[in-house]
Amino acid sequence: MYSLSEKLPLKALEYSCNEGIVIDLSPNGVILDSQTHTLIEEIALLLRPWRKGPFYIGELFIDTEWKSFIKWQLLAPFVDLAGKDVADIGCNNGYYLFEMAKHSPKSLVGFDPSGLYKTQFDFINLFLKQPITYELLGIQHLRDYQKRFDVIFCLGVLYHRSDPIVALKSLFMGLNDGGELILDTLIIDSTLEIALCPRLSYAKMPNVYFIPSVPTLKGWCDRVGFAEVEVLAISETSTNEQRKTEWIQGLSLESFLDPSDISKTIEGYPAPKRGYFRCKKAKKG
Repeated sequence: MYSLSEKLPLKALEYSCNEGIVIDLSPNGVILDSQTHTLIEEIALLLRPWRKGPFYIGELFIDTEWKSFIKWQLLAPFVDLAGKDVADIGCNNGYYLFEMAKHSPKSLVGFDPSGLYKTQFDFINLFLKQPITYELLGIQHLRDYQKRFDVIFCLGVLYHRSDPIVALKSLFMGLNDGGELILDTLIIDSTLEIALCPRLSYAKMPNVYFIPSVPTLKGWCDRVGFAEVEVLAISETSTNEQRKTEWIQGLSLESFLDPSDISKTIEGYPAPKRGYFRCKKAKKG
């Protein structure tokens, strides 16, 4: 990656967000040689698996497991990031951070303890040179982090936490007064205040602990102090949005569902459905 950085223009390359991050490799008539293009592809392949995306780097298409633009296009109409301090908890390779950068925030910070995802972020940011801070930290570190945020995104993290109320409390403590949490989590259909607790795994994921109903999620948020919880959307996860590609070298959603009934996971639980929420912290005074 250091060798690649020496071959790229000093200035940030232009990029657009159009069903993925699209990076222009020939700005202002600068043409990269074939060896540089080959090096870019070699590095990208070494960094597999790629989960969030996709990314288009010139002619190279990194066809990631998730079409993350589907989730972003769902959430973007509900958020105003201009001039605000924004964090993405569990930011993976920074895909959503690069989308957020187009909305003129005051600052952007990503939290994720994965060295691989941090390296993927660094690779993409060689081209974009966005002033994004990437912290190798988890949700639990928000309590003691030196900065508070106006908007925190936490997308696809809560059900991986063995104590979701403690996790929500950390998110609450990471917000400025009057701030808001944009939360995405697996949910189950029920009007009761209950949660699904998978015995061994959910959709072949052993690290899924609690999948709440909407009333349960609202109750958890009440317990930690959020003044308001708004349901933005409910959406089933499809094999169009999450699927196996050559860029992940492994299985994906289609292998995690019951082949005889895709409304159920391989374990017999309801198939993945996601709730999207805006949780507001009250202003003091």
